[in-house]
Amino acid sequence: MRTNPVKEKLLAGQGVFGTMGWEFLVPGLPQIVKTAGAEFLLIDMEHAGTSYETLKQQVALSRGIDLVPMVRPPANQYHNISRALDLGAMGIMAPMVGSAEEAKHIVSCTRYPPDGRRGAAFGFAADDYEGGPVTEKIKIANERTLVICLIETEEGVRNVDEIAAVPGVDVLWVGHFDLTNFLGIPAQFDHPKYVDAIDRIVAAAKKHNKVLGFMTADDEWSRASWEKGFRLFAMGVDSMLLQGALSSGLETLRQLENG
Repeated sequence: MRTNPVKEKLLAGQGVFGTMGWEFLVPGLPQIVKTAGAEFLLIDMEHAGTSYETLKQQVALSRGIDLVPMVRPPANQYHNISRALDLGAMGIMAPMVGSAEEAKHIVSCTRYPPDGRRGAAFGFAADDYEGGPVTEKIKIANERTLVICLIETEEGVRNVDEIAAVPGVDVLWVGHFDLTNFLGIPAQFDHPKYVDAIDRIVAAAKKHNKVLGFMTADDEWSRASWEKGFRLFAMGVDSMLLQGALSSGLETLRQLENG
């Protein structure tokens, strides 16, 4: 049963870089992003409408190429989290985490008893259809699952210190667009309220020895976030990456046409 190199690197203080799968969950996507240098593929189910069948296919296509599949479930209910893990996801990005109680529930959904409430299903996708001692599989599964809490609401920021203190929470990920929306300052990433919220999240992560995560869109954001201590990065979203590259190339052609 596979371990999770992404989690191992993060716990060792190293940076880890990947991207988000959103619109183009096609057979070639895992290999394409792996060849580009991504260490993980984070598949969105909250906004993209991705089905569990599609998720299962993407996880299977990540198997054998050293690409770590992770998922953002549509909500933080047990059946959403456990089903994604049973299909082979090695990490859960839980949306809109607002309290320590919610964070504890999320962690419990990712752990087998006695550490949590995850139901047993062995010999299937989660353990690559392999045999072997169940006790060893439970140990590996509990250890390898990366638990990411999205901090993207006023409540989440207000309770971020308590959330970060929850055992089993590995990453505090800033949901920057939602955070500005909930703060009443949509997309104003230089607003003092947003800057203060980021500082509080960073402080909580450092205090409780948690990893900081972020979805970056350009080099400026990457550099600024790295300097603040962020180490888990998703480089853009598949559709936006294609759109940006295509737009840039077409603009060059138009400039050539216009002399």
